[in-house]
Amino acid sequence: MNKLLLLFFCLPLFAVAQEDLLKELEQDSNTTQQAFATFKGTRLVNGHTIETKAKGSLEFIFQHRFGPVNGGLYEMFGLDEAYVRLGLDYGITDNLSVSAGRNSVDKTLDGFVKYKVLHQQKGEKNFPFSITLLEGVAYKLSPKDNEEVSPDFENVDRLSYTSQLLIARKFNSNFSFQIMPSYIHTNAVDQSVTSNDQFALGMGARLKVSGSVALTAEYYYNFTKGEYYVAGTNGEKEPYYNALGFGVDIETGGHVFQLLITNGYGLTERAFITETKDNFFAGDIHFGFNVTRTFQLKENK
Repeated sequence: MNKLLLLFFCLPLFAVAQEDLLKELEQDSNTTQQAFATFKGTRLVNGHTIETKAKGSLEFIFQHRFGPVNGGLYEMFGLDEAYVRLGLDYGITDNLSVSAGRNSVDKTLDGFVKYKVLHQQKGEKNFPFSITLLEGVAYKLSPKDNEEVSPDFENVDRLSYTSQLLIARKFNSNFSFQIMPSYIHTNAVDQSVTSNDQFALGMGARLKVSGSVALTAEYYYNFTKGEYYVAGTNGEKEPYYNALGFGVDIETGGHVFQLLITNGYGLTERAFITETKDNFFAGDIHFGFNVTRTFQLKENK
């Protein structure tokens, strides 16, 4: 199955190899032109793209995942369940964004900083891809310490940290590809079944099929994924799974509307990279969507 996934991501590379790369950049060789809109949004499926918000712009993002479709008619094929994240992304500069959000899974507060280190460009100065660095932190509010007291914000055991290097290339106006080396540290885990430090490699792609519609795909392979004890059993363990997702991006003016299916319902990197309990190929598929709306708060001179 991993070979099939690899084939899915690689086939478009061969399809575009015969085209002129980035025709929009084929300008005077004495000038330098940067690739733009490698991806239309800041999210690919569950994870991030290399894109940062423009200076002075504020993006509201609403991410929603339903329950698994194999829940059957009783669960209305997952529609009876809902997992959401509300977030705000702000562009301090064209290359630097900050964000804060709240995810209903584990009642998690999260924040991150994204900085575009290098731009793909062609002309007098050439560089083959764009690189963005992401640093994030998440804090689990659930479960409460007890029924009377809310979680203690000084409890560092609830913290996790994410570091990602997002590397992408826009091959032409229709196809972009990205890889995402990732490191996640969780302060407190059950070390008998998993580890504090986990390493994963993600890869994703976007294929434009019309002026406003594109297909996306994303897969994270966790090299150090562990197991978890199943609640209500006598020590029975189950494995975590790699996160896989497919989507359709629809551009509608100031909105990017993303319809998707995935086996991950957690909406922070710790949750979907290291704690995905559902097996996509066993039918544990969650339908969902991401909706973004951008507001320009400052004039971009």
